[in-house]
This record gives sequence, C-alpha cells and structure tokens, in this order.
Amino acid sequence: MSETWPQGVGRVILARTDSTNAEAMRQAPSLTGPTWIMTHEQVAGRGRRGRGWVMPAGNFAGTLVLRPKGDPEAVAQLSFVAALALYDALSDACGPAARLAIKWPNDVLLNGGKIAGILLESLGSGRSIQAVAVGIGVNLAAAPTTSAVEPGAVRPVSVREETGFTVAAEDFLDLLAPAFARWLAQFETYGFAPIRNAWLARAARLGETIIARTGQNETRGVFDGIDETGALVLTTPSGRRVLPAADVFFGG
Repeated sequence: MSETWPQGVGRVILARTDSTNAEAMRQAPSLTGPTWIMTHEQVAGRGRRGRGWVMPAGNFAGTLVLRPKGDPEAVAQLSFVAALALYDALSDACGPAARLAIKWPNDVLLNGGKIAGILLESLGSGRSIQAVAVGIGVNLAAAPTTSAVEPGAVRPVSVREETGFTVAAEDFLDLLAPAFARWLAQFETYGFAPIRNAWLARAARLGETIIARTGQNETRGVFDGIDETGALVLTTPSGRRVLPAADVFFGG
C-alpha cells in the first residue's frame, strides 16, 4: 500500500473472483467504511447494459464500495467522479505524452481508443440505497479484440500497447484510490457543478457531431456538453435534445 493511500479507506486484494462488483455487493453489508476490492483474475465481469467485460491477464479490475450520501440522482453522478479519478490515475501511469479524454458518460479514452470502463451498481431499492459499487476495468496489459465489442464502438486499446509502459494492477490501484478520494471530497463538499466543469474540460468530441442511441432510436447532433444533472445535451436539426441515458458513437 502506498504512502498516499487515502485515510479510512479499506483495501481487499483477491487472486480470483467472478466480478469485483458482485463481490462488493456480497461484502457491502459487513463493511464499516469505503473499501476498494481488487482482483487479479475476473471470470465474469460485467459492462453497461448487461454486456460482458473481458479481462485479459494483467489488466485492472476493481470496485470501490461506498455508503452513498445524497439521493439516487447524486449517486448516479458518482460515475463522473469515477471518470475524473480514472483520468488522473491514467495521466500519472501513462506520462505527459498520453492523449486522454472522457467519452460520455464515463468511458476513458487513450489516443482515441477505449482504455477503461466504469459500471455503477447499487444495493437497495427506490430512493433507499444502502451501498453503491463503483466498478472500474482498465486495459493495462492488453485490450480485448474488436470482435468482443459492439459494432461501431470505439476500438479497445491498452496502456502497454499505446505507451510501452508496464503498470501492475496493484500499483495502478495506488494511483486510483487517492485520485478518487480527492474528487469525491470535492463532490461531497461542493456538489456536482465543479465535477461537471472538470468533466467538460476533458470531454471527447465536444462541439462535434456524434450519434446517441437509445434502444432502437438514434439521434445525431452536435455534442454541446452535459446539463446540471449530467445528461447529454445535443443540438439537432429539430432543436435541443437532452438525453439522460444513451450509447454514444463517433461514426461519421
């Protein structure tokens, strides 16, 4: 554990598990404070909308378990906090030459390729959330093949392939945990506004035309940022559209 590890935050390192989010949900009732759960081998990782998350050997899979403060809307905004923390940790790991950006809502890109993903899951129902699991997967050593991702999605990349740097998973956790603690403190103290501003400063394709898909519906428009809740804002030929949930594509 590094000297910069955040005070009061637990750390659990596993050799193997099904998914760190699933393990987080199992352990959450007995945890007394925020805790990171990391595994060296994850055999049933999950992505957004029930998709699988492939984890080649040497990659990072970790989940932060939190007792949420605030309503479910504020809990959902933790995904932006996580994206900023991940951006900072990757900045430290990859060096100043790395070209990083965040694709709405929380996919971190390295040199235009998807380097990481974030998945939030909660324990509880309705407006009563007992715990939230902030799951993070990072392609440190290797990226999944393009056949493992949705057609039209951003190509997967890895830290090693893009930068030549080898970063061990536990060393990466030592970068990620303090970064997350810093952004979380800002969020809990000042609310979403500074998180929104910091996120926009790192946003991929801001001011450019993108495609947002929700189910069978597709909306093409200029990406004009996010609103005060974190929803996607597009300017389309038929006017301004605000989308609280969608899959974003960068195709022509």
